[in-house]
Amino acid sequence: MSDSVSQSNNVTQLLVNWSQGDPQALEALTPLVYDELRKLAGRYLRRERPDHTLQSTALVHEAYLRMVDQKQVRWQNRAHFFGVAAQIIRRILVDHARGHKAEKRGADAVKLSLDEALAVPEEGHVDLVALDDALNSLASFDVQQGRIVELRFFGGLSIEETAEVLGVFSRNGQT
Repeated sequence: MSDSVSQSNNVTQLLVNWSQGDPQALEALTPLVYDELRKLAGRYLRRERPDHTLQSTALVHEAYLRMVDQKQVRWQNRAHFFGVAAQIIRRILVDHARGHKAEKRGADAVKLSLDEALAVPEEGHVDLVALDDALNSLASFDVQQGRIVELRFFGGLSIEETAEVLGVFSRNGQT
């Protein structure tokens, strides 16, 4: 068995144990998922504007605190855990973006020439509020498609992991 499969199985077992009330499972789980959550947060923040005020460490800590506070979740496996992490990270980033936009609305507005206003935005920076609105619109039309985009974009899950979280088959026939 490969190291990544072994670690995934270990994470899954720790999640199940934690769901069943084992506090030591959470202690053992933390170092296994923390680095991956930091990488995930770093990927999202690289898509943000360069002057973003939220740091990846703060994002991970906030997401982790919210996840640990989930008392009613029965963790199924590693993919389920990171699927929930994707939802929480999305909410944190969107809330932060909405708050930032509210602060800037009208305050210290920068005047742009028409040419500057029509310039193509820098590639790699995502307007999370617009993305959230688009995902909500997609979800109102097709809940599962919205969830797929959320898990892949915010959760960084593979197609197979996304299929596993949703309990559907991927194109290669895996659950």
